[in-house]
Parts: sequence; structure tokens; C-alpha cells
Amino acid sequence: MKLHLAYGFSLAILILACSSKDTDISEVPEIPVDGITSAEAFPSLKFDSPVELVQAPGDSSRFYVIEQEGTIRTFPNTSNVPSAPVFLDITSKVTSGGERGLLGLAFHPDYKTNGLVFVNYTTGNPLKTVIARYKANPASHQADPASEVILFSFNQPYSNHNGGSMQFGKDGLLYIATGDGGSGGDPQNYAQNLQSYLGKILRVDVNATTKGNYGIPADNPFVSNAQNALPEIYAYGLRNPWRISFDMENTRLFAGDVGQNEREEIDIIVKGGNYGWRLKEGTDCFNPASNCAGENLIEPIHDYVQGNGDRSVTGGYVYRGKAIASLAGKYIYGDYVSGKIWALEMEGDTKKGNTLILENQGSISSFGQDLNGEVYFLNYSDGKVMKLVNAK
Repeated sequence: MKLHLAYGFSLAILILACSSKDTDISEVPEIPVDGITSAEAFPSLKFDSPVELVQAPGDSSRFYVIEQEGTIRTFPNTSNVPSAPVFLDITSKVTSGGERGLLGLAFHPDYKTNGLVFVNYTTGNPLKTVIARYKANPASHQADPASEVILFSFNQPYSNHNGGSMQFGKDGLLYIATGDGGSGGDPQNYAQNLQSYLGKILRVDVNATTKGNYGIPADNPFVSNAQNALPEIYAYGLRNPWRISFDMENTRLFAGDVGQNEREEIDIIVKGGNYGWRLKEGTDCFNPASNCAGENLIEPIHDYVQGNGDRSVTGGYVYRGKAIASLAGKYIYGDYVSGKIWALEMEGDTKKGNTLILENQGSISSFGQDLNGEVYFLNYSDGKVMKLVNAK
């Protein structure tokens, strides 16, 4: 089974098939900077189709890796660790393949005391996305597969563009990234439809029960417009946000949003923001092909042309570690198809520069960040956990 990124996070052959424009010849070939490389963080471990790497709050001694077919494995944060036992196995519930599967994991901020974990997966025929909660024993590092409580679910009209990333903010609320529902070009315009869960960043309160097994934050942007908008929506106008993350030092929420066949983009997500899809693809008009400037559309902080093999952005993390001083405060992200990794430098919320730091890193399905701010990434094809390190 392979994770297909043609419309989200895809195989190069499918992406090439849907590309219709020549590479922008004004794009100058990039040369990686010296001094930074990658290394296998856990040489003895190999995972089956890994799509997420996470640490639990307050516990830097252990990692968790999602395998797309429906398992989560856990292991000590020791380079010579020999194996990664199963933390949770829900393969019987998960419909996987292509861009479907177990796609997101988030630990409750009070996980050490309540043992609650949250997952995002696709299931069923017809297909749907499920946001669910499980109970785990933090001491034994085991979650109970029979403890599932479904918060909510919503239908997926096609098999691709499922998003899947989930993050708890410093506000204690759960943020959930959803794709536009798939196919190509968002044919039903779900991303701009405030009565659809698709193409959005959702925000819910997992500690409340005003909507069954969760609640709606009182300051969500569309709470007062219940007749015309879903109250869970925090931001909209996204195509397939493949990985969202918070900056450890502030409340900035970043998203890597995969393009159609022209541009890939990085966004800083704000409450109530409209990021343009399908009106725009990155900074270009998409539908309509011209005169697409809608009211209050938010431009990406950075976008790049689909050229030189770059075809499918994988969102990453702001580097807050100590090991690589040159990356301090820069947003590290990559491209699933080309295997390149860049460092986006910002001045406030404005792009200051963008530097290629590595290339030929394989199929980069996800980045991860430990509690010390160091940055890792997953090679989907090789099943390896890699870490950014100083070159010797």
C-alpha cells in the first residue's frame, strides 16, 4: 500500500499526470546549505507506512508513530531501541490505502493523569472521517481499543484529500485539519462552504459535552451564525492541509496546504481566516481563472511553484531546539515528492527568506518535534525516523 499524494500527498506519477503547466523558468535552481544533514534517529526501527511522529505532553522519554493502516507504535527515546510495540491497534475500524487511513494523533494536555488520546481516521462504505477518543494507561503505554468514544464524524465524497492532522493549542482546544473532500478542483466547492466540514481547520473543546461528546468554544468565529455556518469551523478555504503545527514559543498555527497542479503553500492560520481555495491556488487564481480576489482572502506566508520535482508540500515545525543554531525560529517543511527540506525565515508573520537545507530525503510524509524543540521527519517509503542534525 502506498500513500498517494497526487491531490494531497501523492505518488509522483499521479502528480505529474495532473500537472498542466510548464515549470516557471524564472525559478532558480537551489543549492542546499552546508552544515546540516539528516541521520537515522532509531536505526533498528522500521515502520509500515508511517504518517505521524508524536511525543506525549510532559514526557520526552518516548515517541509514538502512526502506521497508516491503523496502528500506533511506541518506543523509548533511545537511539539503540530494538523494537516498537503496539500502543493502539484499530486496523479493523480503519479504511486505508491511497490518502485514507489512520492519519492523526493528539494527546490530551493532561494525558499523564487522564490517559486520553484522540485519533483521526477514515472508515466505512460510504467513506467518512471519524474523530475519536481512546483511553490509555500512561504507565504501561497501552491504549484500550475497546474504549473508543466517537466525538463526531463526517462523510468523505472521494478517497483523497482527507487532511488528518490534529493538534492541541495552548488554549487546551483541539484543532483538526480537513481536506476539501477530494477529486480535483474541489468540484462541489466544499472549502468555501461554511456548512461543510471539508476544507477547514476545525476547533472543538474535548472537555465539554454540549454537543454530545465534545463542546463548541464560545469564541469560535461562526458560533453566532449557526443558521449559515458550522460552529466547529475555525478557518476555511483550504485544499488539503497536510500537517498543521503550533510554534512552541507562541500561539502561531502553521499549515502546509497541498496545491492542485501549480503551487504549494504555507499558511499561518488565524481565527475566521479564509485561505482562498478554490478561488485561488497559492497566490494564483484557480476558479475563476482571473479576477479571483475575494473579500478578505488571506495570502500564504509562502508558496512555491510545482517545478524541479516539487509537487506536494508536507507541513512541518518551527525549530526551537538547541542543536542547530542556524535554524532557530525558522519553520522547517518539506516536499513529499522531491524529498527536499527548506527553512522558512520570518519577521513576525512576514516571510523574510526561504533556504533549501536538504534534498533527496525520500518520501517525506510527516515531520515531528520533540519536547526540546528538535525536528524529525518520516521517510514513508523506507519506514524510517530521521532527525535533522549538524553535519560532521
